[in-house]
Amino acid sequence: MPKKVLRGKVVSNKMQKTVVVAVENKRPHPRYKKMIARTNKFKAHDENNECNIGDWVEIIENPPISKTKRWVLKGVLVKAE
Repeated sequence: MPKKVLRGKVVSNKMQKTVVVAVENKRPHPRYKKMIARTNKFKAHDENNECNIGDWVEIIENPPISKTKRWVLKGVLVKAE
């Protein structure tokens, strides 16, 4: 089974070798059919501390690295200004 790949925006890089990535998911409301945006935050392992707040990144699923880290940084798509 292939690993999941998500795209999101870095919202925190205060931890060492860890970034918090906010991933937005849009789905229609089951009854009213209006598009609703849901945001989930994932902690991802950033080995080289290369990400800054505002960067758009791609993260990939991984076996647990710590209690809350289950994702690894795959690459930076767009650097923040």
